[in-house]
Amino acid sequence: MKEDYYEILGISKNASVAEIKKAYRKKAIEFHPDKNPGDTHAEEMFKKAAEAYEVLSNEDKRAKYDRFGHQAFEGGFGGGGGMNMDDIFSQFGDIFGGGFGGGGFSGFGGGFGGGQRRAKGSNLRIRVSLTLEEIANGAEKKIKVKRKVQAPGTTYKTCSTCNGTGQVTRITNTILGRMQTASPCTTCGGAGQMIDKKPANADAQGLVSQDETVSIKIPAGVEDGMQLKVTGKGNDAPGNGIPGDLLVAIEEKEHPTLQREGDNLHYDLYISFSEAALGASREIDTVTGKVRIKVEEGVQSGKILRLRGKGIPNLNGYGKGDLLVHVNVWTPRVLNREQREFFEKMATDENFQPSPEMSDKSFFEKVKDMFS
Repeated sequence: MKEDYYEILGISKNASVAEIKKAYRKKAIEFHPDKNPGDTHAEEMFKKAAEAYEVLSNEDKRAKYDRFGHQAFEGGFGGGGGMNMDDIFSQFGDIFGGGFGGGGFSGFGGGFGGGQRRAKGSNLRIRVSLTLEEIANGAEKKIKVKRKVQAPGTTYKTCSTCNGTGQVTRITNTILGRMQTASPCTTCGGAGQMIDKKPANADAQGLVSQDETVSIKIPAGVEDGMQLKVTGKGNDAPGNGIPGDLLVAIEEKEHPTLQREGDNLHYDLYISFSEAALGASREIDTVTGKVRIKVEEGVQSGKILRLRGKGIPNLNGYGKGDLLVHVNVWTPRVLNREQREFFEKMATDENFQPSPEMSDKSFFEKVKDMFS
């Protein structure tokens, strides 16, 4: 089992945001790779501390974690699982880059990651359309994307303005004394490096466009409009920067017979007067194939049959939804003479007169029961 985030940082569950930041900074300094070169245990602890901070420093993620634990982030959405060193350096550099707790951090080479601010490439965005069956079972898609990658033969040199740090420090005198501020270097755009040599087909940053097939694993239970992130599959950054990410927007295709509502599915089953009176066996669609269901004799229009576990898996691992089959008795629009005579005769038959019982609930009562 994964370690508790609060225990990793050594804080109580009612710790304030400031206490969380302070605890993370202390752990990160203790296990920083510059301070513990070649120490795999320290590197693992460094990553665990960053993962814990990424969740607990976010109000929404912390609330989910407090309620559901690590299961709240299963499926790759919203949690810190699988963070690599580049992710940590990119996301939490402000903890060490100055302005944190009033003092900043300048050990181990002058800053986070050895003193050099690594630029990050731009993100790419694509849409992936999924059938309801793919959403229910999970899918792996191979998508061709056009990325910008470093052109072979491109070389870089250290920016002479910021000396490779990517930042320019300014000291100004104020009424309260000398104040030091840092801002991205305008000469290199914060990359810390500049183009030295590049081939003729490369752009100003030494990058060229290249088609690449990316494999995307999509967990079961995603919804239309959700966004997945494939780390490092966006555009490259100049020099030794961090590649951007590939952001994948989920698009749900319309199903011919099933309608989705959260983790539940709805199916409209139309039966004839004869089937309603005598009962029937009908085959219907599900996301795992066709199944045969039995319609009891004397069924009323509006009856809801619940097939438990035949819906969509919950994204966070909390079981599956249900398939709700709505029974509709189909009324013929055109009758021939013989059929008309039959129904005229039955119109006065006592057995054909509506006589609802207490068990025959109204539509609104059925909907209420369905969601209770």
